Amino acid sequence: MPDPIHITRFIFIDPSEIEETFVRGTGPGGQNVNKVSSAVQLRFDLTNSPNIPEAMKRRVGVLAGKRLTKDGVIVIVANSHRDQPMNRSDAQERLVAMLVEGSHVPKARVATRPTLASKRRRLDAKSVRSDVKKMRGPPSDGQ
Repeated sequence: MPDPIHITRFIFIDPSEIEETFVRGTGPGGQNVNKVSSAVQLRFDLTNSPNIPEAMKRRVGVLAGKRLTKDGVIVIVANSHRDQPMNRSDAQERLVAMLVEGSHVPKARVATRPTLASKRRRLDAKSVRSDVKKMRGPPSDGQ
């Protein structure tokens, strides 16, 4: 049995959850590209994965974007290499990177207000700047 794929220290996925199909790829390879199925189409059923928490599934679903099907399956196509094993490892690395990024809980934003002193400094600077600009105008009749 293959070793589990570790996402974080506590979250891992079983390699049997990943389905790979090999298709003819586009890109480098010359005439060989028309004969050999070197591109990899990796499918991972995100919604039915038992090892991923629900909150993480939602975050990964947003990260996956158009790579997520209506059934909740992530589809990753790798065809940048001429070699099937290299495309396979590339697709798995991209899946793991997406899951790792989705495992991080975003920091909650705490709403803050500017201090009274900073408001005063801002208004004082505005009035100084306003006076500078007034002095640039044509002289007015002082009488």
